[in-house]
Amino acid sequence: MKRLYLVRHAKSSWKYTDLRDFDRPLNKRGKKDAPFMGKLLAEDSVMPDLIISSPALRALSTAKKIAAELGYSVEKIETHKRLYESDTDDYLNVISQVPDNVETLMIFSHNPGLTILNNFLSDKRIDNIPTCGIVNIEITIKRWKDLDFEKGQLISFDYPKKFITEKDV
Repeated sequence: MKRLYLVRHAKSSWKYTDLRDFDRPLNKRGKKDAPFMGKLLAEDSVMPDLIISSPALRALSTAKKIAAELGYSVEKIETHKRLYESDTDDYLNVISQVPDNVETLMIFSHNPGLTILNNFLSDKRIDNIPTCGIVNIEITIKRWKDLDFEKGQLISFDYPKKFITEKDV
């Protein structure tokens, strides 16, 4: 049994129009949402065996903020360029190379690729994984290279706006 967390980067800034898309940082809300979501995962005792992130600044920053909340060493976060502007084949290629002793894997990346990947892998469709959204998929496989169409069961789908109360508005 494997567990895969798909995490979309937190809200990013469009303030600096001269920056490449790859170099966009998190905005104020993104810097707040990522630790918040990390705390929720920590409360559920989530501890990934491996975190792999897109090398884009907003994705890697999100990974580092969530990892810090989980007590996962940020130095152990791996990056993979195929997780930026990715399609399902790119994701499956990266995941298939994960060592089989990794039981819980966390991938930090971008839309629309992450939403499409969820809809390929899991038993439930999602219209859109919003910024800092986290999908938890349980997969009945022993080897990551056996990951395939609809092999997973969607266990949870959380995102920051789901936790906003009237007093927060």
